[in-house]
Amino acid sequence: MSSETSPQSPERKPRVAVVFGGRSSEHAISVVTAGAVLRAIDRAKYDVLPIGITTDGRWALTADDPERMTIADRSLPSVEQLTDSADGGVLLPVTPASREVVYTEPGAVPKALGEVDVVFPVLHGPYGEDGTLQGMLELAGIPYVGAGVLASAVGQDKEYMKRVFTSFGLPVGPYVVIRPREWENDQAGARKKIVDFAAEHGWPLFVKPARAGSSMGITKVDDLSGLDEAIAEARRHDPKILVESLLRGREIECGVLEFEDGPRASVPAEIPPVSAHDFYDFEAKYIDSASGIVPAPLSEEETRRVQELAVEAFEAASCEGLVRADFFLTEDGEFVINEINTMPGFTPISMYPRMWQETGVEYPELVDRLVQAALRRSTGLR
Repeated sequence: MSSETSPQSPERKPRVAVVFGGRSSEHAISVVTAGAVLRAIDRAKYDVLPIGITTDGRWALTADDPERMTIADRSLPSVEQLTDSADGGVLLPVTPASREVVYTEPGAVPKALGEVDVVFPVLHGPYGEDGTLQGMLELAGIPYVGAGVLASAVGQDKEYMKRVFTSFGLPVGPYVVIRPREWENDQAGARKKIVDFAAEHGWPLFVKPARAGSSMGITKVDDLSGLDEAIAEARRHDPKILVESLLRGREIECGVLEFEDGPRASVPAEIPPVSAHDFYDFEAKYIDSASGIVPAPLSEEETRRVQELAVEAFEAASCEGLVRADFFLTEDGEFVINEINTMPGFTPISMYPRMWQETGVEYPELVDRLVQAALRRSTGLR
């Protein structure tokens, strides 16, 4: 790239492409997250290019209109609502030799949209948060916010996330995995595997997609009668499912953010029981606006311990940029890590920005720190 277009050049501001939407069941939440980022990013410091990915995978040039990227009257937004063309597409560069973004429409001359210095991918779930987009950006040589290919893949697949945590000595709860071929080849055997797990650890169980987020596809199962329906719901989101036992205790979350001197943990938050919901599901998180308690009412020792574990989880999975780590504080006073999110929600009610706000990092500074951390990193092996 020429000196005239270098991110460090005084002639122009760094250009940030905010990429959102996507093909996963978390499409709408990604749109809401992007709206919050677009609203907060410092336009005096950065040029911004919003790029939406439709539910069928088309990369679209979208309106820079955060007010249309919200949940209104329980109605979820989509990328399709934000683009004027049903056919136009955005093409990112495919080699490190250029960072030029191009817009194309059938029958029209391709239009250059300028170079991109960093991508802020606010995609949740498969085809965006799972390492697929990160791999594409690595091939193109474009820096990006958040975890790299390996950490993104580990953070998306709850089975391998737990295996990594276990190998690093982090405490995880009991679980069993049903892989696609197990269910397709021997449903009775797969069902027995779950029933045997329940016999050892007790009911209720939580049946969930192994590679989804935002509490999509999760069912609390109190006995055998609800098992098949729960499996079908989880498999609607992912052919691989995870079954976990109930851990009795408090739900505690902690944010991790990459600073110049390394990762630091936020004050933790607590997710209190939601009376209208069996657990902290999608409706509770995003529709009914369930509120977490920030900071969590923990002792100094408990706060210190969960912050240590959150940073350890960040390092164990080789994360970069940011992570929200979710824990249970069990009745015997031990923290058990449930999962990490390498691109946690940034909606106005999301816990990650709320925890950092309470820690002293306001939302615009949080966005800026993430972009600056990405600009400091190179792509490729690091």
